[in-house]
Amino acid sequence: MNHLEDWIESLLVNTGIAEEWAVYLRLLLFILILILLSGIAYITTKRIIIHYLYKFVKMSSVTWDDALADHKVFNNVAHIIPAILVRIMAPVIFADFEQALPFVIKITDSYLLIVGMTIIFAFLRVAQYGLASHPIFKDKPIASYFQLARIILYIITGILVLSLILERSPVYFLSAFGAMTAIVLLIFKDTILGLVASVQMWSNDMVRVGDWVEMPKYNADGDVIEINLNTVKIQNWDRTITTIPTYYFITDSFKNWRGMQQSGGRRIKRAIYIDSHTVKFVDAEMREELKKYHLLKEYLETRQKEIEEYNEKHNLDTSVLINGRRMTNLGVFRKYVELYLKNHPQIKQDMTVMVRQLGTESRGIPLEIYCFTNTTAWLEYETIQADIFDHLYATVAFFDLDIFQEPSGRNFSNVFQPLGNNISSEN
Repeated sequence: MNHLEDWIESLLVNTGIAEEWAVYLRLLLFILILILLSGIAYITTKRIIIHYLYKFVKMSSVTWDDALADHKVFNNVAHIIPAILVRIMAPVIFADFEQALPFVIKITDSYLLIVGMTIIFAFLRVAQYGLASHPIFKDKPIASYFQLARIILYIITGILVLSLILERSPVYFLSAFGAMTAIVLLIFKDTILGLVASVQMWSNDMVRVGDWVEMPKYNADGDVIEINLNTVKIQNWDRTITTIPTYYFITDSFKNWRGMQQSGGRRIKRAIYIDSHTVKFVDAEMREELKKYHLLKEYLETRQKEIEEYNEKHNLDTSVLINGRRMTNLGVFRKYVELYLKNHPQIKQDMTVMVRQLGTESRGIPLEIYCFTNTTAWLEYETIQADIFDHLYATVAFFDLDIFQEPSGRNFSNVFQPLGNNISSEN
C-alpha cells in the first residue's frame, strides 16, 4: 500500500502538481475510490445477498421467519459492509493525516453502533408483531413495553456514541444523567406515567385492544384499536379516532362494555309512561275479555281464584269496589308484558327479566321494562328493542290504558275548534 501511495504521489508530481498539493490530491483520490468501493459493496449486499436471503426465508418450511422478510430486518445489514470497509481502510488512507484519522475512526465506529442498534430495533418489531398476533397477548398492551425497550436502547445508543466521540467512559454520562434526574423526569413524565398505567391496565385487565369503552369526558365512545406507551386510540362509532393519554385510564373514570359482550346479553332498560287517569279495576266483563289473550288466560284464572278466596275468608263486602282485593288493568298489563318477555325467543331467560312500576312523575306512571337480549350486536339489539316496544305501544289500548303524551298543537286546536264554530254560528 505504501508503494501504491508513493507511485500515485510521484505520478501527480510528474504531471506538474506541486509536491505539497500532491499529498492532498492523493488523499482525495483514495477517498473517492473508497466511496466507490463502499457504494459497490452496499449495492451488492442489498441487491444480491439480501435478495436471495429473503427469498430463502420465504421458501423455507418454517413460518415464523417470514416476519423477518416482511419487516425487512436484514436491510440495514447492507450498511455494515461499507462501514467495515471504511474502518479497515481508514488507517491506511489517513496514515499521513494523524489529526484526521481519529475523527474518521470515531465517526465510523459510531455509524457501526447506530446501524447495529437499528438491526436490533428491526428484530424488536418482529418480536412485537409475533407476540401481538399470539392469542395470549393479542388483546394486551404489548406495544407499550416494546416502546419502552426502544426508548432505553435509544438512550444507551446515545450514551455509547457520545462516549466514543468524546472519549469518555459511559459511566461519566450516566452520572451526568443522575445529576439531571429532575429534568429527565420532567421530559419523560408522560412516558413514565404511561408505563405505570400500562402495567396497571395489564395486571388488572382493565382495557384490552378490541374493547368497547366509553369516556364521555373526551367524547370517546367506541372500540379500542391500539394501546401504546403514551396513548390509547379509540375508533368512535362515527369512525373518527379519539386519542387519549394512557394514564387517563387510571386517573379518570370510564365505562368498559366488555362484560356485556362476554355475557352474551345486552340490557334493555326503558319505561312506558301510562296515563294515571286510565287506571281502573278489572270487572267481570273486562276479565272475560282479557281471558281471550293467550298469555293471560291461566294467570287470570289463578289470580281471580286467589282473590276470591281471600275476600271470602275475610268476609269482605265486594259489592263496594273499594273493598277487598281486585285486579287493575295496569297490574294485568304489567303481568302481560312480563309473560310476553318470558316467551320472547330473543330475550335471554337466564338473566333478569322484570317489569316494574316506578314512582309517578308529571309524565304519568312509568312502567319500566328490564331485560336482556340474547345478542350483543348493536344493530340486532336495536331491532329487537324496537320490535318489543312497537308491540307494547299497540297493546296498551287492549287494556283500556293510554300512554301519556305531552299535548301538542293539534290537541289544542281540537279543543278550541268547537268553540270557534259556536261563535261563528252565533254571529
